Amino acid sequence: MSKVSFLNIALMVLTTSTAAFAQRSQVQIARNSIGKLHVAINNKVDANGQLGILGEGIKASEAAQGDRKTKKWPETWAIKAYLSSYISIIDGNEGNADKYYGLANEAIDSARRLDKFQANTRLVDAAIYNVNIRKQNKANIAFNNNDFDNAFKLLKDVSDFFPKDTTLAMNTALAAQNVQAYDNALGFYKRAKENGAKNPVLFQNLANIYTSKLEQDLAIKTLEDGIKLNPYDTNLTNSYINLLLDNEKYELAIKVIENTLKADTKNKLLYFLYGYLHQINSNYSTAELAYDKALAIDENYFDALYQVGVAYIGSANNALKSSDPDKNKKFSAFINRAEIALLQAHEINQNDKSTVQLLIEIYTRKNKLDKVQELKSKLEEF
Repeated sequence: MSKVSFLNIALMVLTTSTAAFAQRSQVQIARNSIGKLHVAINNKVDANGQLGILGEGIKASEAAQGDRKTKKWPETWAIKAYLSSYISIIDGNEGNADKYYGLANEAIDSARRLDKFQANTRLVDAAIYNVNIRKQNKANIAFNNNDFDNAFKLLKDVSDFFPKDTTLAMNTALAAQNVQAYDNALGFYKRAKENGAKNPVLFQNLANIYTSKLEQDLAIKTLEDGIKLNPYDTNLTNSYINLLLDNEKYELAIKVIENTLKADTKNKLLYFLYGYLHQINSNYSTAELAYDKALAIDENYFDALYQVGVAYIGSANNALKSSDPDKNKKFSAFINRAEIALLQAHEINQNDKSTVQLLIEIYTRKNKLDKVQELKSKLEEF
């Protein structure tokens, strides 16, 4: 039987100790690279310089990862997670950034699994933070490429990680809307609103979702909240007024329009709506004044011309019903005004059947049968 000499035993121990020291030193090199990275960041070293330091650290962490002993150390994986995650957000090469994004996620999982005493929490948390920044970058690329499904999946995770970020919550909601995930969109819009977002688009989109769910009171309340924060936003105000009209809250709509017109005196649509609301309540004189103000802003405003013609016809009919001795004279005056307005409307839009039919009615009353026949022939051409 051969004997192992004391010298051979000593050499074996020395070799084993050297290998173990070498692997421990790889962990130390990787650890030191974090310190070097922070110094480089403070000294405003460019991305290429930082990537050089990170490459050195990654090489050392992978060597430690390959060792039977140090691969069981949670620190090995925590360091690799942090270094890989940082590469994923500063490397300009998308393919390389994606590669290290994947490696960072794997290392985070290993670090969490091995770190029973959570001794490396700060490193792991920093890596998770970086991974979410990378996710956001990937989501932005997906969104810009109209890949809304992938954008939403990524943004959802990032928004959950940064729940107070209102812009992020808004973008997540928009991505959800694009894939028709309306319940998810509602949740993220509400998150943005609850954290102080003031963007008018938020309130409009949130109200639209409530409306689609037939939750009209919530939709109205949402627009009211938006207007309080954005009192001069035309789109919000118009949406609010339209919603009030859709829900037949006419008196409130009139008050809103009156208050808005005090500040916005050049809004032809608001004058038109104000006139229309009074017209449906048979307040023709008020309606006519409102339409006239709209037409003073835009003399070719078809809707205002048509409706003021209708209002004049209403006033003419009321004049005939009255006991005023001059009722026939007043009737003729209103009918003449209606004719002028409707002829102008017809000139702007000659294919509008309703305008032609009202003109036929006027000419029939005036006994201008040649005009009636002419317009009836035109009506048959539509």
